[in-house]
Amino acid sequence: MPWRQKRLLIVTARKCRRMRLVDTIHTVALTALLADRLLDVVERKLVGDHALLVDGTRIEAVLPVERVPVDAGRIELPGHTLLPGLIDVHTHLVGQVDDGQGYAGLVTRSGAQEALLGVKHAAQTLRAGFTTVRDIGSFRAFADVALRDAIDGGWVEGPRMMCAGAYLTCPGGGGDITGLAVDVEVPRELRFGVTVGENQMRSNVRQVLANGADFIKVIATGAVLTAGTNPGAPEFTEAEIRAAVEEAAARGTFVAAHAHGAEGIKRAVRAGARSIEHGSLMDDEAIELMAGHDVYLVADLYDSDYIAEKGPSLGYSEEVMRKADATTDSQRVGFRKCVEAGVKLAFGTDAGVFPHGINARQFLRYVKYGLSEIAAIRSATLWAAELMGWQGRVGALQPGCWADVIAVRGNPLEDIGLLESVQFVMKDGVVVKNEV
Repeated sequence: MPWRQKRLLIVTARKCRRMRLVDTIHTVALTALLADRLLDVVERKLVGDHALLVDGTRIEAVLPVERVPVDAGRIELPGHTLLPGLIDVHTHLVGQVDDGQGYAGLVTRSGAQEALLGVKHAAQTLRAGFTTVRDIGSFRAFADVALRDAIDGGWVEGPRMMCAGAYLTCPGGGGDITGLAVDVEVPRELRFGVTVGENQMRSNVRQVLANGADFIKVIATGAVLTAGTNPGAPEFTEAEIRAAVEEAAARGTFVAAHAHGAEGIKRAVRAGARSIEHGSLMDDEAIELMAGHDVYLVADLYDSDYIAEKGPSLGYSEEVMRKADATTDSQRVGFRKCVEAGVKLAFGTDAGVFPHGINARQFLRYVKYGLSEIAAIRSATLWAAELMGWQGRVGALQPGCWADVIAVRGNPLEDIGLLESVQFVMKDGVVVKNEV
């Protein structure tokens, strides 16, 4: 029996161990998406008079409109541009949106409450056009893993997720629960990755990955939003971070390093981290190191605007407001220098600091601080997929990729702000949203 004929007669429930993706079980059918133009992020150009042909869960072809098979279903999107589903490589879907008061309040909420909020946030993120996320840590260990598995199982609606599982942090550090009295017992799931020394780092990395995480998140410096920590101060030695990198690499994955301060950035880069998250207080030496080691910068340029605008009315603490003010301008100066130096970039917003579903507001900041429109879009598609190791699967409208597709009214290369209002979302060949 010819292979294509077999595909029409059988259904599959295919699992990929690394990505933990499960195809929706359904009969394979061809569908053509027809819009005014299609954005080829690989070739960096718009293509007109072409259709995107979807075969079940995968992209089959990009072909001239006149060559669309007569028996294919059609989805007409006049006046729109087709793009790959967007990718945000720094989200926090689980739990409440940050309240600017530090994280001691987590002990007043249950794991069930936090997880169910994650369900809501996952749907908001997907419907905003972000079909894939790298969810980069939850204080409540492995709640993100449970959410990922629920999405993959088809129980709830949300983006594809790559998950960190738990933060690797020093005691009292940027990923710890601070601000509580010393005699308060904190549940283990809220302090799962608290680490001292190289040996414990290796042990904790193994445990985090064994419990279902896809990669490791190391908190290399203090944090803006964690009470009592200094964003500029390193919190792990280079040897400790290298131990995490080695253990992750032995299991086929990588380390993302939360690092604001220059010394913490340099330690993480020299130790072999794959990405630097935030990078707010980088210096020229740190930029040179990132460029020389092919390390990605994931800069959350929008959330500082959100904090400045909404923080006072939301009751953010004076400490958080002060630290946000101290890191905003330097982060943007550093981002521009990274663009000029050729540092690899990937689009990450820190969604969860601000409400989920408005992630695309960051595109305007990326363009304002040095990227072209097409480069900003590539940072949230092609380059983000490369950072995750998912290139050829997501991040491009190419044959063989998963059928994750969005459409916006107009041309986003002329107005990047159009990405803030996505009218059409398809994930895995299934239409999630169509407001055309």
